[in-house]
Amino acid sequence: MTALGVSLLRGAVTSPFKRAGGPGATLPTGREVLPAAPTAPAPLAAYRTLCGFTDPETLPLTYPHVLGFPLAMRLMTRRSFPLPVLGLVHTWIEITAHRPPRPEDRLELTVYAAELTAHRRGTEVTVVTEARCAGETVWESRSGYLSRHAASGAPGGTAARSRGATVRAGAPAAGAGLPDLAEWRLPGDLGRRYGAVSGDRNPIHLHPLTARLFGFPRHIAHGMWTVARCLAEAETGAGAGPGTGTGTVPGTGTGSTSTESGARDRGRIRSVRAEFKAPVLLPATVTYAAAADAFLLRGGDRVHLTGTLVRER
Repeated sequence: MTALGVSLLRGAVTSPFKRAGGPGATLPTGREVLPAAPTAPAPLAAYRTLCGFTDPETLPLTYPHVLGFPLAMRLMTRRSFPLPVLGLVHTWIEITAHRPPRPEDRLELTVYAAELTAHRRGTEVTVVTEARCAGETVWESRSGYLSRHAASGAPGGTAARSRGATVRAGAPAAGAGLPDLAEWRLPGDLGRRYGAVSGDRNPIHLHPLTARLFGFPRHIAHGMWTVARCLAEAETGAGAGPGTGTGTVPGTGTGSTSTESGARDRGRIRSVRAEFKAPVLLPATVTYAAAADAFLLRGGDRVHLTGTLVRER
C-alpha cells in the first residue's frame, strides 16, 4: 500500500473518533517534508490533459499543490490533528509562484497547519504548502478546509473571525457582470478521474452514496479541478483551448489544439486567489466567465467559484 493509501486508511479509521469544534483544540506543530525530487512525467501529463493545461515549459500553477497532497493527508490524519479528515471541504485557496516551477526542477515540499478558526458552518483550518528548489522558495499556497458541524464557539478559545478580509478581497461578487466565455459539460466520473491523477479520493467526490454520508445529495467535483480548469482557460484564452465554447472536459471530447503562445502574449499567471462558493454536483454543465483579472464558474444562476489572478508583466 502506498503512503497516501496508508494515510487515507488512517483517516477513515480515526475520523469517527474526532470531535470537531471541541474546546481547547490545537494544531500539530510539526511539518511534513518531501525531499527534493524531479516531477514524474506521466502523472504530470495526465493532470495536464484532464485540466486543459498546454504549456510544456512550466508546471501548472496548481500542480505543486497536487504534489504536496500526500503530505497534507499525512498531516491531517495525525492523531494530534483536531478535525476528522473525512468530509473536509476545501473552501478557499491562495497560490503564488515566485518564479514558474519547471518540470525538471527538483522540488522540496513542506506542508504545515498554520491556523485554526471558527466558521459559521463549523471549524476551518489553514494549511500551507511550500515548494523550494535549491533552497529557494519558488512556490507557495495557503488553503482553507472546513469541517462542518454545529457552531459552538471558536476552537482553542479564540474569537471567530473571517478569513475573507485577506483571501477574498478582490474576488468578484457573485454574478458581477463578467462575460460568459465557455461552457463545459462535466461527466459523473470526473471526481473519480481527478482523484486518480491527484490522489484526492475523498468520498464526497467519488460516488453519490458516499457523498450522502456527508450531507451532499450527489458527489461533487473537486474544488482544485475547477480552479485548475479556469486557470488553464485563462492561460490559453477563450477560443484557443480544449473545452472552449460548448464542450466536454479536456481529454474526453473534441476541440482545437492550443499552444502556449497565448499565455506568453498576456503574461504567465503568477498568483491566484479563489473562493469556493458552492459545490458542483456531478454530472453538471457549468459556465466559465472572465474579464481582466477576475473569473468565476457558475451553473445556471448559482456561482460555484470566484477568483482573481495576477500575471507577470
